[in-house]
Amino acid sequence: MLRVLFLFLVLIVSVVFGPMLAGHQGYVLIQTDNYNIETSVTGLVIMVLLLVVMLMAIEWVLRHIFRTGARTRGWFIGRKRSRARAQTNAALIKLAEGDYKQVESLLTRNADHAEQPMVNYLLAAEAAQQRGDDFRTNQYLERAAEVADTDQLPVDITRVRIQLAQGEDHAARHGVDRLLNQAPRHPEVLRLAEQAYLRTGAYNSLLEILPSMHKIELHSENELQALQQQAYIGLMNQAMAAEGSDGLKRWWKDQSRKTRHEVPLQIAMVEHLIECNDHEMAQEIVLDSLKRHYDERLVLLIPRLKSGNLERLEKALHQQVKQYGATPLLNSTLGQLLMKHGGMAAGD
Repeated sequence: MLRVLFLFLVLIVSVVFGPMLAGHQGYVLIQTDNYNIETSVTGLVIMVLLLVVMLMAIEWVLRHIFRTGARTRGWFIGRKRSRARAQTNAALIKLAEGDYKQVESLLTRNADHAEQPMVNYLLAAEAAQQRGDDFRTNQYLERAAEVADTDQLPVDITRVRIQLAQGEDHAARHGVDRLLNQAPRHPEVLRLAEQAYLRTGAYNSLLEILPSMHKIELHSENELQALQQQAYIGLMNQAMAAEGSDGLKRWWKDQSRKTRHEVPLQIAMVEHLIECNDHEMAQEIVLDSLKRHYDERLVLLIPRLKSGNLERLEKALHQQVKQYGATPLLNSTLGQLLMKHGGMAAGD
């Protein structure tokens, strides 16, 4: 706009002052080594104006050419995006139907033009995994990582999920450890960590993430408690497998008082000790627990104990009867002990 205004002003000046200078035009000399170019001032002005007009015309033509090209490219890109959107929607329907081959095909056909190319490739990777095509699964994961740029969390989560589905538990555990450093309270990361730790026997790691699970309410209180007990029992199994009764007792001693006073864990510990034929330690745990609170599950363990001191057990049961009454279970257990004691006395 400014250039047009400038040109218009120059034309006005030329029209107004041209005739005035007609008799005093002077001349302009442009001299080079081989040529001398002479012209009047008016002629030079006209040539400059013509040059400006020519340049503006060329600019106008080029601008329209490039604008048309951009519109054409935009039309093609928009068409590809529309097609990618339609194919993605169709793929989601096929995903609900369980047609994973079609899901993979539709998602990857125009994935680079989709609204979220990374999502297309990740879903295609899971579809390929469902078909058992490990090569394409890894190929799609790599492509998703490329288009994701700095947002690698969805890619890493999908990779771990696929590793768990493929039975690559230790690789999944390694991936989970890295994910927990990035997003320690991400619900899906914690769910995947739970699976990976249970499968690989990483029970201490599982216990470490339970507070985060509780904070985001990933599971109910009962579910978290059951998960905690499962982890502790897993640690008992590992200690028993490694060092037998001695390993169990050492592990039990290292636990906090709060942990040692949990009845479900006491019961599990007693059962492990009985399996290791360490009835003396098992009896100590049962009697110590019954002093604090009555629990029928503890009483049910007493007949299984091969105690060398039946009098202590009988005394403890009499105390329970005195405190809580002669329940059928207490009477039955006491009767079994008396019969066992009588049998031992007769044998002596």
